[in-house]
Order: sequence, then structure tokens, then C-alpha cells
Amino acid sequence: MTLTYGTEGCLRIGQQAPDFTATSVVDQEFKSIKLSDYRGRYVVLLFYPLDFTFVCPTEVTAYSDRHPEFSQLNTEILGISVDSEFSHLAWIQTDRKSGGVGDINYPLVSDIKKEISAAYNVLDPAAGIALRGLFIVDKDGILQHSTINNLAFGRNVDETLRTLQAIQHVQTHIDEVCPVNWQPGDKTMNPDPIKSKIYFADI
Repeated sequence: MTLTYGTEGCLRIGQQAPDFTATSVVDQEFKSIKLSDYRGRYVVLLFYPLDFTFVCPTEVTAYSDRHPEFSQLNTEILGISVDSEFSHLAWIQTDRKSGGVGDINYPLVSDIKKEISAAYNVLDPAAGIALRGLFIVDKDGILQHSTINNLAFGRNVDETLRTLQAIQHVQTHIDEVCPVNWQPGDKTMNPDPIKSKIYFADI
């Protein structure tokens, strides 16, 4: 696996996402993928601690079940953990009712050397596994969003979709910003001292 870091190896919103090449499991086959190969699409990087655990399969399967909604938004999901590709394959080949994830709709990436987790600052060095980091990379490879949960609690698919939709909205409507709790179809505001008063007048 190879990694290419952004400016001086720093990870900050608004900068280039660290590129990586790694082995993944796609449709029960091993495949080498590269983050930069997804340029032109948005990417959700879904770091999780380990295969065959407890909260992890609930997240991995929930995002898989909602994958068509992400696809409609020109977005791919990449699940990433420090497990080997062999562990990923075994997990996929295990039924959900037995703690597996079954066939899923996006690649599971092996970060067995822990380099990707380290590059994205989600590696827990004491435990040797990744925290529940979620990153949204835009179609130009720029980091637009990140959240990191501790190990014991999972993420929210609806909020990931909402955030993705907000990112895409402001990128296609450059004179608008999305206020708190914005959902598609809600009012936006113009980031201007005068024009923003149109929005504030209605709240």
C-alpha cells in the first residue's frame, strides 16, 4: 500500500485528502483501489474498529442498505478497518444474523499496516484500531467534512446524507450557505450582511 499526504502531512478540512492505494474486497473479490481513482465522485470514508465485533456490523450494513441513495448523489462509500482482506471476506461471507455483514454494496478496505488510519488521525495507538471516523471527500479530492466517534457508539446515516447534500448544495450554489438543521428544499441564506437579513426576517 502507498500513501500520498497533503501539505506537510497535515489533515485539515478544505485541503486535499491523503491519497492511498490498498487492497479491498469488492463483490467477494480482492481488488486494489486508489482514493484518487474516484475523482469526479464524492467519497464517504467510513473508518470502523474491527470486523466481527458489535457496533461495527450495524454501521457497515446500514450504510450498505442506503447505498443507492448515496449513488444517486454521485457518491461512493469506502469502509476501512485495520483487518486484513481475508478477514473482510470472511465477514462478508458470514450471515448478518450470525454477526456478519453478508454481501454489501461498497468496498471494504484493508488497512492492516494502519497507515490510512494514521494519515486520517483516527488511529487509537493504545488499542491499535481505528476510531469511528467519517470523512466526506468531494469530487476534486478535497476534504469537506469529518466526524470522529469513540468506539462504543455508532453514527447516523441520515446525518451523513444530510451533510453530503448540504456540501453539494453550496458547491453548486456559490452564493448560498446552509443554516442550522438545513434539509434539501429548506431556505438557505446569502452570506452577505444585507442579503442575509432576508433569511433572518422569516425566522
